[in-house]
Amino acid sequence: MERSTSRSLILAVAAAFALIGAGPLVLEKDQSFYVGGVYTATKDGDVVDGAMYVHALIPAKQTHKYPVVMIHGINSTGVTFETTADGREGWAQHFVRAGYAVYVVDQPARGRSPYRADLDGPEPRSNTAGAQGASREFIDPEDFNDYPQAKLHTQWPGVGKEGNPAFDAFMRGRFDAIPTPTGTSERQTKAAGAALLDRIGPAILLTHSQGGAFGWQIADARPQLVKAIIAVEPALSPTFPLRSTTAPLFGITTTPITYVPPVTDTAKIVAVPQPPDSPDVLACWLQAVPVRQLPTLQGKPIAVVIGEASPLAQTAQCVSHYLAQAGVPNDLIRLGTVGIHGNSHSMMLEKNSDQIATFLETWISNHGM
Repeated sequence: MERSTSRSLILAVAAAFALIGAGPLVLEKDQSFYVGGVYTATKDGDVVDGAMYVHALIPAKQTHKYPVVMIHGINSTGVTFETTADGREGWAQHFVRAGYAVYVVDQPARGRSPYRADLDGPEPRSNTAGAQGASREFIDPEDFNDYPQAKLHTQWPGVGKEGNPAFDAFMRGRFDAIPTPTGTSERQTKAAGAALLDRIGPAILLTHSQGGAFGWQIADARPQLVKAIIAVEPALSPTFPLRSTTAPLFGITTTPITYVPPVTDTAKIVAVPQPPDSPDVLACWLQAVPVRQLPTLQGKPIAVVIGEASPLAQTAQCVSHYLAQAGVPNDLIRLGTVGIHGNSHSMMLEKNSDQIATFLETWISNHGM
């Protein structure tokens, strides 16, 4: 069953927020390294394909047992977690200040991770990689009113237009990306993420958008090493029939994930529409009876977090419902219901990013980690 957020968690946020100061960031280690990848033959000789860049921030005083691994979304890099659009510290530094070791990755074939066009395939430019699409979808949705929640957006630092310093900073970090339906990014990040956990040990995954599917897959590869998952607006959601070209083939992933009974043919995942939660969200397509289970995701705290004013406010709840139906209890957290208002999809870059990070850190702490 889907779990609701307790009142005690909401009240704890203010107290925790006050404890995290803005003094010097004191680190035991600030290190970068690469994990994963396989030697692959090319016309120029063997190269390593699928390697993933990792930025490790280890606090001088580590007060939590498990580190946090941060996995970004499409058209972006790990910088998403390292600084806000207006130049403040990002979620990475926030969690370090709270006593967590933090590992920020660049997905394979993105940013500081090598991209090999002859092996990885093309990286077309999506509509949200350009300034106009990014503004409409994530930065200034209230100006377009494409979905019911758009008018609630208030948290971007400035305006979502070229020439605004925060918007320009955001656009400088936009990347082309391997298309999600190919499964290439999912497979590569699953393998590299597993290699990272093999190196650092048990960890908490904090994913965003496209990275949401990668979190499920890393947990599938290393279920004993993933201790909790916070999926911030997971983008790959079962809002359409599972065999359509616009929906994840395996419910919440594009590539195979462990089901019981096993799924050898996606046609065996029969999807049926469910009544929407409310008039302002889309219907979810869940499994028809008999329901297959997702055993590798079971037994760990999971949160699905949704911004009040995000375009994914219409769809991300479907990930939560799909998980719950497949035997994976989780907390569906709409930030507006816990007093955090006005956020769109790129909430870690917005004015109240620290407030959200504190809420997430408190959620982790309340689960004993």
